[in-house]
Amino acid sequence: MSWKLTVEAPRAAIEAALLRHEDATDWEPDIVIAGSEVCEDRPDDWRLEAWLPNEPSRDDRAALDALFGTEQDWRVEQLPETDWLTASQSGLAPIRAGRFYVHTPDQPADPDPAVRSFAIPAGQAFGTGQHATTAGCLAMLSAIRASGAVVRNCADIGTGTGLLAFAVLHLWPRALVTASDVDPVCATVVAANAMRNGIAVGANPGELTMTVAAGLDHPLLIARAPYALIAANILAGPLVELMPAFAGVTAPGGHLLLAGLLTSQEAAVRRTATRYGFRLACREVSGDWSILWFRRRAAR
Repeated sequence: MSWKLTVEAPRAAIEAALLRHEDATDWEPDIVIAGSEVCEDRPDDWRLEAWLPNEPSRDDRAALDALFGTEQDWRVEQLPETDWLTASQSGLAPIRAGRFYVHTPDQPADPDPAVRSFAIPAGQAFGTGQHATTAGCLAMLSAIRASGAVVRNCADIGTGTGLLAFAVLHLWPRALVTASDVDPVCATVVAANAMRNGIAVGANPGELTMTVAAGLDHPLLIARAPYALIAANILAGPLVELMPAFAGVTAPGGHLLLAGLLTSQEAAVRRTATRYGFRLACREVSGDWSILWFRRRAAR
């Protein structure tokens, strides 16, 4: 049998808990979590749901409580064996953004031939803000392509599922694309998603190369620089810390796409980017999240 734990709290508390989850480096991968509104009439009342393949232990509860910083009154349910993954995907609408449509494997692709559909399991792709930041990044990538940008070399930092790297290869089919993530589990996830979506994996133009690294700390990422495009949908703190590295590997005139930051964190990210030679080309706000497109200033 499998199990679900649910707790209701103000939206700010749930979002903060999910951000802590995204930042956790030792999270138990069998515990899948998601946040959502309780109902449309109560937009500030949210719930956090956690699905486990086993009866929750004291350590499991402690890990979930740690996301809030205090003990929570969890409602515990036992579910049929086949329901826990379905439950984790329930209520998640597909994303339509720019030239792309993102759906779970149990949902149909978009029949529009002008739209590229990607099937990504919900447990991988959709955490707090992921609908908003993913949609914003896909729309911004489409805008970068529409601006006439030529991208022959791209790095997707903090790739997670590989989705943004897949989108880059669709928009620039001959690009050399390197994806990286600090979590070793992502290497397997990206490989499976690449196969599921018909993405070529390899070391040649038009193929995706996956690496495991903290930020840009990998010999291949350095060797393949400079990049015409870097995408990083992570968190505001790491984005600020990585800005010197981004500046060092982005080609003059190159593009830097940043997301995963709240609108309240945007000013700090923009100040740091400007200090390291980037200028803002475009910004979009999706809910509480900012998506920022910078250009690297040309060398004098």
